[in-house]
Amino acid sequence: MAEMMMSDSVGQAGFRSGFVCFVGRPNAGKSTLTNALVGSKVAITSSKPQTTRHAVRGIISRPDAQLVVIDTPGLSKPRSLLQERLNDLVHTTWGEVDVIAVLFPANQHIGPGDEYLVREIASLSRPPRLVAIASKTDLVGAQRLAKHLVEIDALQEQLGVRWEHIVPCSAVSGEQMDVLADVLVSLLDEGPAYYPDGEVTDEATETLVAELIREAALEGVRDELPHSIAVEIDEMGLREGRPDDRPLLDIFASLVVERDSQKPIMIGRGGEHIKQVGSDARRQITALLGTPVHLDLKVKVLKDWQRDPKYLNRLGF
Repeated sequence: MAEMMMSDSVGQAGFRSGFVCFVGRPNAGKSTLTNALVGSKVAITSSKPQTTRHAVRGIISRPDAQLVVIDTPGLSKPRSLLQERLNDLVHTTWGEVDVIAVLFPANQHIGPGDEYLVREIASLSRPPRLVAIASKTDLVGAQRLAKHLVEIDALQEQLGVRWEHIVPCSAVSGEQMDVLADVLVSLLDEGPAYYPDGEVTDEATETLVAELIREAALEGVRDELPHSIAVEIDEMGLREGRPDDRPLLDIFASLVVERDSQKPIMIGRGGEHIKQVGSDARRQITALLGTPVHLDLKVKVLKDWQRDPKYLNRLGF
């Protein structure tokens, strides 16, 4: 039976470093958990599926270790070339990390999607160390959590995997987050720091900005539209002629949709939706970069971009 980690921290000797990949079905809480561990917003979050579209690295530096957490897209049945590429990205990441941590939200029953994911990991020729995380524990009572932990443990025999630890935690309440960090660090080998102290991600600024705009754009849209939204940064730079103590960052960006019929939805009645997106994104970007921002948004159509290799390459997928 895997060890259930509930309180005492895991001790270690020497400086440890390495890479941990968070995996789970869409909306398992991977991005929220990444941000909570890093202590800073490095991955966008949304209730919409397929929010994460690339491998986001969050860096946790401690006196005893440096832990690099990779938040990956949710693995799901491909219905487009984009999802095929996202699934390939997940599989590639699995082969490059020291630990895979699989998230099982405590408020949801373990289903076929979870079992498929675990089987895929079990089929790796040289699987890394595995940790099971019972996420979102703040949403359930003790009885439901206990049953959930037993079900996670049973997957070992059912699917042929071995959990080094099973860790219940909540990124929202902070419960057991320190335990999770200690458990992950304990599974790393001794090694050097890969990133300078104080760095929280290796994402390019343009990528972070585009993601914050997309996060804002996902709010208030429904049906198939979230899947169809992408963001392209057309131009970004500090405005010339401004005093040093009053800089202004100009950002010109395009909200990309797949069909002509989606363009008016993205703009909204009287431009209401795109104005709200701009306001929300500007606030988040200013908080991230510490610089006032002028954000100019437009909407453009790239027909069926999720299925077009040329558009996917252009948008960085």
